[in-house]
Amino acid sequence: MAVTTYRQRWTLDDRAASVWHSLPVDIPPGCDGLSVTLTVPAVEGAVIDLGCEGAGGWRGWSGGARQSFAITPTAATPGYLAGELEPGVWWVVVGLHRVPIEGVELVVEAVTGPVSVIPGLAEYAAATAAVGVPARPPRRELPAADGLRWVAGDFHAHSLHSDGSTPIANLAGLGVSAGLDVLAITDHNTEAHHLELPGLSRQFGIGLIPGQEVTTESGHANAFGAIGVIDFRRPASTWVSEVALRGGLLSINHPLGGDCSWRQPLPEHPALAEIWHSSWLDRRWGGPVAWWEAWGLSNTTPIGGSDWHNPTSLTPPGTPTTWIAIDAAAEGPDELPTAVLEGLAAGRTAISADYNAPLVLRNANEFVVLDAPNTVLVTPEGTRHAIRTTHETLPAQSPGGHVLVDHTGTFISITN
Repeated sequence: MAVTTYRQRWTLDDRAASVWHSLPVDIPPGCDGLSVTLTVPAVEGAVIDLGCEGAGGWRGWSGGARQSFAITPTAATPGYLAGELEPGVWWVVVGLHRVPIEGVELVVEAVTGPVSVIPGLAEYAAATAAVGVPARPPRRELPAADGLRWVAGDFHAHSLHSDGSTPIANLAGLGVSAGLDVLAITDHNTEAHHLELPGLSRQFGIGLIPGQEVTTESGHANAFGAIGVIDFRRPASTWVSEVALRGGLLSINHPLGGDCSWRQPLPEHPALAEIWHSSWLDRRWGGPVAWWEAWGLSNTTPIGGSDWHNPTSLTPPGTPTTWIAIDAAAEGPDELPTAVLEGLAAGRTAISADYNAPLVLRNANEFVVLDAPNTVLVTPEGTRHAIRTTHETLPAQSPGGHVLVDHTGTFISITN
């Protein structure tokens, strides 16, 4: 057993130089495990993140949600990847998310050798075992173009693998209760949660889409697909090409989301953007749609996300609900994630406030407006079509985003 200790006062100058700092730890051949503890004093204004990079690649991230983790060949703290500890130099990654004016003294202790207790693992297993499969509400049958069918999804949710309060099993249960067919699990800067998704998908009968929220102080983006970790420390301009190269999809998250608003320069725009986020509580405020129009209606597929973390989150999973037109032959939780990502790539989406809310769908060359009497469908050119009944069909003459609003100016539904 060997102990490596770092005690250092970090200042605003350190944060100005880089938000992320890596502290080396030597891992010998045949190492049984690594335990790391970060001690942060109770200083107002100090928010410190924690993660780990192995000699062979990224091993996990807990951000500010945890101050200790352990990795062994067979088990690891939620948010971290278990597996052989390849010999060489590893790095404890410290993120200076917020540093007070007077600085903050941090202590990092890394211990190599046998691990007696893996922080968070027993609690996670117990919470998972306590979750039962809930009943699903009646399915909403929607008209679709030939060869396609509409499924319901939520593309933003967090578990105990990052800063969420619950295991993935409970997220799956919440998704089923909301009527969802698919739910993307998008924990911050890690892929450790991906290993659980196939088994839980089958157990709960919901397609769990592997995702990761690539997270920085200047903006967040969801990378969808089992594509390996996207390095959040690299410029955002590399995320777009890297995700595409690996066969995934990238979405700009909550572009108007307080201090998490998107402020990253990009030479090319990803095809997806989280236009409807749970923080859009007053939908008379046109900011998200205005951002969508400025970003590019014709080449940006809108999606929505609850960004659920815990019971105090702004909205539950499925609020809003993103509808995706997928291959009608795709069935079951094993096939749905792939089919949904293909539907996203093809730009076939619509968003409603929740599972049963009024909705406008684009089906081939027509729009179908459901459960939205006395509303107005607005085209990208500003043309308006009055909707009088609960089921109306209109010709789809214009490409790009369309919005459905009521007489108060409240946004009811949007579609690509």
